[in-house]
Amino acid sequence: MEFTIDELMCVCIARQVEDGDVLAQGLATPLVAAGYLLAWRTHAPGAYFASAIGQTVCREGAPLGLARVESLWLDRAMNAFGFVAAVLDLLPTVQPKEFFRPGQMDAYGNFDNLAIGRDLNRPRLRLPGVGGIPDVTSYAHGVYLYVPRHSRVTFVAQLDRVSGLGHNPARQAGAGVRYLVTDLGQFDFPDGRMHLVSLHPGVDFERLQKHTGFVLDRPENPSVTPSPTADELYILRHEVDPLGVRRLEFLGGSARREALRALLTAEARQPG
Repeated sequence: MEFTIDELMCVCIARQVEDGDVLAQGLATPLVAAGYLLAWRTHAPGAYFASAIGQTVCREGAPLGLARVESLWLDRAMNAFGFVAAVLDLLPTVQPKEFFRPGQMDAYGNFDNLAIGRDLNRPRLRLPGVGGIPDVTSYAHGVYLYVPRHSRVTFVAQLDRVSGLGHNPARQAGAGVRYLVTDLGQFDFPDGRMHLVSLHPGVDFERLQKHTGFVLDRPENPSVTPSPTADELYILRHEVDPLGVRRLEFLGGSARREALRALLTAEARQPG
């Protein structure tokens, strides 16, 4: 059965979830939300969701949307926390799994979401910002990463600065990054350094290395990422994200603006 890269990445994220997990989700990460909801609707019905939208905790989801995104979390919340309480009290206690999207990352899972370029007054690219990343990644045991567009812009030999702590000598608590999925493959960090777990279908190692700014160890016979099942694709397409909000993470510029308009129009036509 045919599938797209956004669907494969959602499935990879879902397969990292275990039943009973507490899953934390940041802002503007629909690919992660879709993966969490797919896991919840398949093999992890006992998962809890902790969202940065209102700092809420809930145990049930709703299809992804844009104008009504709050209904996924706020309308179904079991409890709500202030931002400071969530970062300093809730998250250290429950130790959730959380997928972060690095703007820039090194071979050891250290990353930055503040800016590309050493001069913060004149950066080459301003990134979304760090939020609670410097706090959470310093103590968390469940740090997971995802990158929709694997390139040398993101994967660099040396960071301009560190705002997300990976496997770093400065670490005094937490386990560092455990897992990474990109549009080219899956990776882990068994010895504190990024290692290839599997290449996605149709991707070869030469292409992966060409798009990575540091040398990767080459397995003798690289594994291939298992494809989504027919059930996973049906649930993702028809129950979790029928509008395709997850695809926004792969778009930029005018293509993203056009997709946003189309999504909002389609969402407005939905009943309720």
